[in-house]
Amino acid sequence: MMDQRFKQAEFATWVGIVLNGLLAVMKGIVGWLSGSRALIADAAHSASDVAGSVAVLAGLKTAQKPPDANHPYGHGKAENVATIVVAVLLIVVGIEIAIESTKVFFGEVPKAPKGYALVAIVISILVKELLFQYKHRLAKKINSSALQAEAWHHRSDALSSIAAFVGVLGAVIGQQYNYPILIYFDPLAGLLVSVLVIKIGYTLAKESGLIMMEQVLEPEETEPFLETVHTVSGVSRVDELFARTHGHYIVIDIKVSVDPDLSVEEGHSISKNVKNALLEKHKNIRKVFVHINPYRETQDGI
Repeated sequence: MMDQRFKQAEFATWVGIVLNGLLAVMKGIVGWLSGSRALIADAAHSASDVAGSVAVLAGLKTAQKPPDANHPYGHGKAENVATIVVAVLLIVVGIEIAIESTKVFFGEVPKAPKGYALVAIVISILVKELLFQYKHRLAKKINSSALQAEAWHHRSDALSSIAAFVGVLGAVIGQQYNYPILIYFDPLAGLLVSVLVIKIGYTLAKESGLIMMEQVLEPEETEPFLETVHTVSGVSRVDELFARTHGHYIVIDIKVSVDPDLSVEEGHSISKNVKNALLEKHKNIRKVFVHINPYRETQDGI
């Protein structure tokens, strides 16, 4: 099952690497020939997609490794590390685009880009949106944060391409009908692209950072787990349950109270039943650690 999950994610990542590489080259060449700063910025964005995909591929490969002596919880967080790498790349690229676009406003009135730049942008929008839909749905299916980050990287590229399209179109119209102010639409679009890219990078970094910091799931998210534990025979009360994400799976720490007169072996048997019930009922749970407390009328938090 895990091997199949990795193969699906790996294939999707390679699709992204190949298509992003082709788009980056196409937009870079057309942007240079047409004189479009927005398209050149967009090409840099696609190039960062390639670097991000390589990081995701490395993260996915590490995440599929089984637990070992040094990593008893598994290697799932390697995906989150890859997600943060992608996020940092987005932020860096966004800042670079912003700097280059801002410089234009302090120089001479720029020349409008050639109209054929619009064709390259339309192709980019279509390809990037298809990549987003494909990876977004697959990421939800296999529960991969790294692949989800990559999907949103594609969506940010599609949005930046739309901004580039508006900018180039405005600049072309401005030069055609002698409205110099419209010529600045091209660098203005580059600036808008940078804001979109930085925002998406920040959001991805924040989400993965919370997982790396061991933030537990909200009570409403753990309610199904509690319901499962309460069905286990011998459990008098659930004293405490903490669930945290570890990459694409969940780790549970739980304290349950049982009859204090039970033998150690009987208490151990109940803890095994709690663990097995959670693992069997909830496929996204990988590890369960159960602590047994003697049942008392009031919880003592032991």
